[in-house]
Amino acid sequence: MNKPIDLKSAIRTISNYPKPGIEFRDITTLLGDARAFRRAVDELVQPWAGTKVDKIAGMEARGFILGGAVAHQLSAGFVPIRKKGKLPHTTVSIAYSLEYGLDEMEIHADAVVKGEKVILVDDLIATGGTATGAVGLLQKLGAEVIAACFVIDLPDLGGAKKIEALGVPVRSLISFEGH
Repeated sequence: MNKPIDLKSAIRTISNYPKPGIEFRDITTLLGDARAFRRAVDELVQPWAGTKVDKIAGMEARGFILGGAVAHQLSAGFVPIRKKGKLPHTTVSIAYSLEYGLDEMEIHADAVVKGEKVILVDDLIATGGTATGAVGLLQKLGAEVIAACFVIDLPDLGGAKKIEALGVPVRSLISFEGH
């Protein structure tokens, strides 16, 4: 009998990256482990199995990997949310807060139809700036964001609470203390 996969142990931690004091949670080790990747996707999908979900929106770049797999399992379409200037067709953009300043993200203007049920997927939620921007962008197009799903939550940074304050339920598979 196979031993259950511990998702937390499948994630590599890199100290002092990208700057001193940060513990970077690297999911590439989870993605490279077929059983861990499968378990993570299955757990992200499980609450919505049998539910009508129109689209999965994934944030650049690891959200594309996870979101594509989740979309496949839910028989939903996939919508990429990208940094400004990376999409080739007519876009809608929104500014969002970073730790030090603002940035912009975009979505194709025709990616979501008003009233579609959308789940936002990414690898990690920290301060919530990017995810809050993505929820706002989807809602700007008329989507009903029914959930935001992450493999990792860094609860000390409060991002999940910011998303929940927008009325969007958050599902995270594991959490790590600190930054």
